[in-house]
Amino acid sequence: MLEETEKRDTGVALSLRYCGLTELPESLGQLNELQYLDVSGNQLTELPEWLGNLGSLEELHADGNRLTALPTSLGQLAHLETLRLYDNHLVSLPESIGQLTRLKDISIGRNRLAALPESFWELTQLQSLNTAENRLTELPVCIGNLMGLQTLDVGHNALTALPESLGRLVNLTFFLYLSNNCLTALPESLFENLGDLRYLNVTDNRLTELPENIGKLTGLKELRIYHNQLSRLPESLGKLANLKVLDLRNNHLMALPDALRNLRSLTFLDVRANRLVSLPEGFGEFANLEKLDVRWNKIGAEPGWIQQLEERGCDVYV
Repeated sequence: MLEETEKRDTGVALSLRYCGLTELPESLGQLNELQYLDVSGNQLTELPEWLGNLGSLEELHADGNRLTALPTSLGQLAHLETLRLYDNHLVSLPESIGQLTRLKDISIGRNRLAALPESFWELTQLQSLNTAENRLTELPVCIGNLMGLQTLDVGHNALTALPESLGRLVNLTFFLYLSNNCLTALPESLFENLGDLRYLNVTDNRLTELPENIGKLTGLKELRIYHNQLSRLPESLGKLANLKVLDLRNNHLMALPDALRNLRSLTFLDVRANRLVSLPEGFGEFANLEKLDVRWNKIGAEPGWIQQLEERGCDVYV
């Protein structure tokens, strides 16, 4: 097995991806200088306790296996910065995971987790957290401790509410996925300090309204809110001057706020399958718009500016 190791940057790396393994060779436990280990795409049902002997390990990839649990010795990997366990059969995580104080990136999506251990929320160096496609019904208040997070994906769970403490994650800059849950409202605190967030996805929930202070997300480039129960939109959406993509399809909207005409950076606007009877005149001034979809509404006469958009090369679906 030692012959299969190679230098990866300045460290030692070993890839055993898609080798049909049902267990890991015990000889791997002797590789105490190993910094990168990838065993993704195998048929592993467990990781051995001797995994804790790999004290130099910085990255561990075990996506796409059949893992049902993790060894307690995982907490001994004091140098671990990346842990990828996506698409397994995990029903719990060991409390010892809280000892991974250098961890920056963890993906535990597409498992069977109904809760995370209390120690998990002590991983204050985390920058990327993916817990999507699990069975989580709530997020604890202490998620607000993870103030280094830049990306957070909690989509495809069973969340019915979000803690106010999410608003403390001031470094969320890349994306925030809240899609495919059972949310009926979003806390106002969520938007108070996320001015640098670029991508927000809250699709496929049960939202009936959006907080007025959503207008504070001035760095937002993409906002997807489709498949909800929104009957109105706040005027403050018009403050999102950097927004390029706005997807509002499949809601209950009867009108759009005039302030949307201020979204001059828009390249994509989808409002199909709502209850709209008219469109704001200002939409004809969207010089950067590449696609406008207004199908399956109750709009009467087609606005004259539709033709102007088409003449500028915008794809319009009425």
